[in-house]
Amino acid sequence: MSVRTNKMHKHGQTHHPAYRPDIDGLRAVAVLAIVTFHAFPTWLPGGFVGVDVFFVISGYLISSILFKQMEQGTFSFFEFYGRRIKRIFPALLLVLSASLVIGWLVLLAEEYAQLGKHVAGGAGFIANFLYWSESGYFDTAAESKPLLHLWSLGVEEQFYILWPLFLYWVWKRRLNTGMIMAAVAAVSFVLNIRGINSDSTAMFYSPQSRFWELLTGASLAYATIFSQTLFSSSPRLSTWKKHNNGKVASELRSIVGILLIGLALVLINQGNSFPGWWALLPTVGTALIISAGSGIVINRIILGNPVLVWFGLISYPLYLWHWPLLTYIRIIQSDTPSLGTRAGAVIIAIALAWLTYRFIEKPIRFSSRDKKTIPVTLIFLMLIVGMVGYTCYRTNGVALRKVVSKNPSVASQWDGRDRGVLVAGCGLVDPTTRNLFGECSHDSRQPSRFALLGDSKASAIFGGFVRTSSENGRWLCIGGHGPNGSPVPVLSDATIYKEHQKLATLAIESLSANKEIEAVALVVASRTL
Repeated sequence: MSVRTNKMHKHGQTHHPAYRPDIDGLRAVAVLAIVTFHAFPTWLPGGFVGVDVFFVISGYLISSILFKQMEQGTFSFFEFYGRRIKRIFPALLLVLSASLVIGWLVLLAEEYAQLGKHVAGGAGFIANFLYWSESGYFDTAAESKPLLHLWSLGVEEQFYILWPLFLYWVWKRRLNTGMIMAAVAAVSFVLNIRGINSDSTAMFYSPQSRFWELLTGASLAYATIFSQTLFSSSPRLSTWKKHNNGKVASELRSIVGILLIGLALVLINQGNSFPGWWALLPTVGTALIISAGSGIVINRIILGNPVLVWFGLISYPLYLWHWPLLTYIRIIQSDTPSLGTRAGAVIIAIALAWLTYRFIEKPIRFSSRDKKTIPVTLIFLMLIVGMVGYTCYRTNGVALRKVVSKNPSVASQWDGRDRGVLVAGCGLVDPTTRNLFGECSHDSRQPSRFALLGDSKASAIFGGFVRTSSENGRWLCIGGHGPNGSPVPVLSDATIYKEHQKLATLAIESLSANKEIEAVALVVASRTL
């Protein structure tokens, strides 16, 4: 730091912000927006920006603690990370464990293996990197990932692993903290803008393109705590501060902040390249609301409302619970749940969030026991859960387990196949060609009205089609792997697939000749198209 800034650290007055109910109310706005978007996406198309609001709040609150402790010389890495562990781990451990238990009962082996990988990623706070490598946040497959929402927790915790280390290094060398924060935030924002058109998925999940949002909150904390010394160093800045501390200016900041967040909720949607420039709306809006202070009308009356404050207190466990519940209901029903079902899931999530906060998070977080015992125990438990998840992944979803069948009269195997009703034969014109296909089966309970045509991906999900079919819609499947593991069928003009077209032709001719087939579903892995 400069000599002048260093003197500030020795003699300047610091102001560590006391508890502000309006910030909990702002948390409530964020989490309710996210839950609404996930449960009723057409109601609030931009509800996912609640995560950006969380980022700014988190950056502000945690950095306020860091700046105060470093200023007073009381900062401790162990104490800081111990508090983070006690804050984050208890509810997360519960939700990860519950997700594994429910997944054991309802997921197929391949799905459970993927869940295990995501549990391990969530326990290691690298979920954002896993989902980045798999697909986008808004694709159809996202709706079948019960722990997709942990990507944001990964970004946040990655920031808080690096930020105290970096800040401590800067502080000890007496560098200009404010300027360095601004520079790092600017680089992060530029990376976001430059990459949004070429790889929006990377920009959505990448910590480098998200850190500027947390640093916005951190910069606000720095300006708030050291405002007296910062502004008094310049007559012009001192005049600006005096003007902006006026009630009218603060009220305007709060109003503009609310409007910016409101615009983000209604104008931004899944079709926008996000974050990009769009992320400025919720980020700047949140910073303006916090900077206005707790005594402003909107902050005091609306955000400080007891109902919103209550939702703010349970916002973290509510965020953790709501998405797995909505996802598992969708998986169990194999379709988008009804409005009433989704509303019921939200109510259950709220109840679970309160119970988690009241009986798990709060007692552990504010426990007066030895400061070392609880964090170490929580780390040990998180390692166990992460290892269980990784084991599920490495064992292909624990292939020996049984999946609960929707039809209890039929014994379902680990992969969901009702082998008691599947028989050989898929209507091939020439039955002698049956052995050319890895899958040639049909449901024996009724004449088949529907056909599944595809490669090994179709074969893998065929059991689920049989298990969930009704009396008016039985299935047959033709495809799977051909000789030497070749994909069947391959419907492509590409030269490399020319040798496989014979099998595709046989399958299509057979289905065309079957007068009972009313509809055909084509399922192939993308690499075979």
